[in-house]
Amino acid sequence: MATLNSRRTSRRYAADAGLLVVAAAFVLPLAWVILSSLDPHADLRVKTPDGITLDNFDAVLEPDITFTPLLNSLILCGGATLLTVVCAALAAYPLSRFRSRLNRPFLLTILFATSLPITAIMVPVYALFVQVDLIDTMQGTIFFFAASQLPFAIWIMKNFMDGVPKELEEAAWTDGASSFQSLLRIVLPLMGPGVAVVTVFSFVMMWGNFFVPFMLLLSPEQMPASVSINDFFGNRGTVIYGQLAAFSIIYSTPVILLYVLIARRLGGGFALGGAVKG
Repeated sequence: MATLNSRRTSRRYAADAGLLVVAAAFVLPLAWVILSSLDPHADLRVKTPDGITLDNFDAVLEPDITFTPLLNSLILCGGATLLTVVCAALAAYPLSRFRSRLNRPFLLTILFATSLPITAIMVPVYALFVQVDLIDTMQGTIFFFAASQLPFAIWIMKNFMDGVPKELEEAAWTDGASSFQSLLRIVLPLMGPGVAVVTVFSFVMMWGNFFVPFMLLLSPEQMPASVSINDFFGNRGTVIYGQLAAFSIIYSTPVILLYVLIARRLGGGFALGGAVKG
């Protein structure tokens, strides 16, 4: 018995040590960003600032450096997220509610599309956008952002939609509602956590995407923050670490605010167990 207890204790200590290592891997970069943003002599080391200053924030809080790129990012990611959520809901509804021999092949095709690396398709996409005159346009980048996120969004949306009892829609149909009205007024409000998950996931994936806007946008005034952050890396390996850290904090704020605003919807669940009784 004593040997068994000692083994369990050793395993628990080993698990705790592993968790501490993983936690340190996440905490140390965050600590560097926060400390370096306040350090007038920041470098790559995680250290106590030589002095507390807000000069790094003052340096980056300029229209050309921060405000315009952030506005471009909000337009690109916000518009693409809205388009992704709408299209995913419209695509997931028939897959969830109607049975067909084509459902499974279609879902498998979508699953295959999620495995395609974005770098492998950018060359033909770039050529296509040049032909249809969408290169260096915000709307073209929004369309591609939404298209790249749709496969995974449809999968998530369908799984959540399957959890909404169809009997609720049938009752609405009896009262004269159409399929679109039942989707809009019954299904989507009841699957709030699913819509929240798709919204957060899509927005976060687009917000941190560097490669797509770098390839499809050519004008500097249209570049989002994910691309403009590259300007802090100078020639010959010189980097303005303090300003880079300050910009990173400002750049991360919209994503944090979005998650905080809808986090309460993520754990809401459906709680529809008795909705179809009686």
